[in-house]
Amino acid sequence: MGYNSYSTRRGPASRGRHFAPPRRQQRRPGQQYIDPAKFVKAAKEVIEAEAFVPQNLFTDFAIDERIKQNLVAKGYVAPSPIQDQTIPLGLSGKDVIGIANTGTGKTAAFAVPVLQIAVTAGARALIIAPTRELAQQIDEEFRSIGKGSGLRGALLIGGANIRPQLRDLKAKPEIVIGTPGRIKDHIERRTIDLSTFDTVVLDEVDRMLDMGFINDVREILNSLAPQRQSFFFSATMEPKVKSLIETFSHEPVTVTVKTGETSDSIHQDVIKYGGREEKLTQLHDLLLTPNVKAIVFDETQRSVERLSKELVARGFDADDIHGGKTQGQRQRALDKFKKNQINILVATDVAARGIDVADVTHVINYSQPQTYEDYVHRIGRAGRAGRIGYAFTFVER
Repeated sequence: MGYNSYSTRRGPASRGRHFAPPRRQQRRPGQQYIDPAKFVKAAKEVIEAEAFVPQNLFTDFAIDERIKQNLVAKGYVAPSPIQDQTIPLGLSGKDVIGIANTGTGKTAAFAVPVLQIAVTAGARALIIAPTRELAQQIDEEFRSIGKGSGLRGALLIGGANIRPQLRDLKAKPEIVIGTPGRIKDHIERRTIDLSTFDTVVLDEVDRMLDMGFINDVREILNSLAPQRQSFFFSATMEPKVKSLIETFSHEPVTVTVKTGETSDSIHQDVIKYGGREEKLTQLHDLLLTPNVKAIVFDETQRSVERLSKELVARGFDADDIHGGKTQGQRQRALDKFKKNQINILVATDVAARGIDVADVTHVINYSQPQTYEDYVHRIGRAGRAGRIGYAFTFVER
């Protein structure tokens, strides 16, 4: 689909604050023990005096007028910290490493320079994301910022019909966005030649490696043009992330705007329960909070669907999203959530990354995450855009 004819697709009272450590939590295979005390943290008050003052405005950047007008139409005036620092570096041709919490505006931070380079220098860009949902979010942002630019794009994700992808690739798109598995699939089909791509973006590198994509990512990066500009974005800079970036970047400039392990704007607490009925009742009561918009995480596809049906039967506006759904089903549920046609989305961890909905008030861990890193990713869906969010984790007595 060309970028010329783009159309967009589409707190409660504290509970259980003081508690003794549980006798023995039953854990799933591969699940690490997480001290429930790590699920308790009071949100800090948002202080206006600490507001970020950018060095630039979007109108200051030396970018194509069409891109600039699209940014204005989207209401972009003052860049976020990651955008304010990354965009000038990207426009100057530097490799960039962005270390930032989720919800900081990373997509526009790389979309603006990537689109500008494609428009003015004829560059071709590959953007890699760990999940289908995140790839779609990035695709939407690129198409809206690049509207009218004459650039062509392709979205390569699993769970979607491959024929439109083959059609879009035949048109030699300047912007290709996808997940590692599907990109590799197209490499093996010989439907994409990455040696002509001289710009690459890896978003959420840490999550990509956690999901086991390290070998696919290395193979993809090795297939790109040797002389290229690279953007790497990650919430952490652990050794395996650092090693990958050092291997595939050239004199990168690091931009760090990460503020902490978990957002200070999220009030975190636990809810203790003694059995399934009590657990459901506690969740029911929590979801009656006025103006709640919640993502509820559960363990398996089956348990997610069961819980979603239970909530609908109790009169809640809910739907579910997980890896067993078709891409169309997942997108429809996400669109309903974005448009406030439903206010509760029950999900597996497939949704922990890639759901970019600014007005989520609550993240509820109905089942505990596998790791503390998964917990951080889950609750990062709330407390965004300067709002206080709430994260509650169910802990068995």
